[in-house]
Amino acid sequence: MDNQLMTKMGQEYVMNTYNRYPMGILRGRGAKVWDGDGNVYLDLVAGIAVNNVGHCHPAVVKAIKDQAETLIHCSNLYWNENQVKLAKLIVENSCAEKVFFGNSGAEANEGALKLARRWASRQGKPEKVQVITALNSFHGRTLGALSATGQTVYQSGFGPLLPELAHVPYNDLEALEACVSEKTCAVLLETVQGEGGVLPMDPNYLAGLMKLKEKYDFLLMIDEVQTGMGRTGKLFGHQHFGLEPDVFTLAKALGGGLPIGALCARGKAAEVLQPGEHASTFGGGPLITAAALASLSVILDEKLAEAAEEKGQYLMEKVRGWQQFAGVIKEVRGQGLMVGIELIPQGLGGSIVEACRQKGLLINCIHGQVLRLVPPLVITKEEIDQGLKILQEVMEASL
Repeated sequence: MDNQLMTKMGQEYVMNTYNRYPMGILRGRGAKVWDGDGNVYLDLVAGIAVNNVGHCHPAVVKAIKDQAETLIHCSNLYWNENQVKLAKLIVENSCAEKVFFGNSGAEANEGALKLARRWASRQGKPEKVQVITALNSFHGRTLGALSATGQTVYQSGFGPLLPELAHVPYNDLEALEACVSEKTCAVLLETVQGEGGVLPMDPNYLAGLMKLKEKYDFLLMIDEVQTGMGRTGKLFGHQHFGLEPDVFTLAKALGGGLPIGALCARGKAAEVLQPGEHASTFGGGPLITAAALASLSVILDEKLAEAAEEKGQYLMEKVRGWQQFAGVIKEVRGQGLMVGIELIPQGLGGSIVEACRQKGLLINCIHGQVLRLVPPLVITKEEIDQGLKILQEVMEASL
């Protein structure tokens, strides 16, 4: 099916919930994808930080094929081998002690919100219901996760939202101090705000947050949906701070391209949810956990987190050296291969993304102003150079 036919049929039969480009992706391998017209693209979007091990990694493909011939689904009324092995692998490589599996990042964050309130209730403090998140955060589009998201652009028209969800400016300790109280059961944050503009957390902010946690006794929950699985240069973003959160959530790259979410907890938080209090029909099924096991094993065995750290520094240093764009680029920031290039002219980002696409480079733009580069962690330095050459040419033409 070519691009024109896919676009025509999609507009006719698929709900209009995305601003899609007039192309369809038919095939992928490593850091490259091919569209319906046979054009090849260097993919620095990677499913929005999903394809960390690259498109169609042989180990993931083999795991899916083998499992599809063995067992595709079974109820969570029974154990399945891959789910148990995946939970064990996550626990062995993190501070978590127990894992619950769902189907997406939004589901994982919904589970975290439920866990926080149930935790307070089990302590005999049913009034302790407030969850604090950050402005410009993004935690998902289901109603609870949407309520936690600190961006009104996504919330407009969907109210009333979940009560007792408060939002404070990111990295603003005074604002957080003013909001926290004895009613607070949890603070939910990203270590790098992805949809907020690739904004890393300030270590001093985290230090102050930990003092508040000690004083008010709330759960610290970290949304690792985008930052997890090696993306930032560590397996999990919170590991940059030597932090052990009570709860952290995973999704995106965990499944190697298939849908999965994980709610991970330690200490008392790991024992909160009991039979009948939370569930997912398809969560942690044998097929998806086979793919996730393969994907996580590749990340660990091939040291892709370390590779992301090195390649991310290489990429950012290259862009910071573009002196000709001093009046166009405000800041280059990020961690690992989660990179944001903030532009000074408002609204320029969309036209740059489109011009890059026409030249064979896929990138993403946030709020019309921040170019987001989140390529597969297996991308080579030669491919990074290729992508930056296209971006540089496009930006020069835009001056």
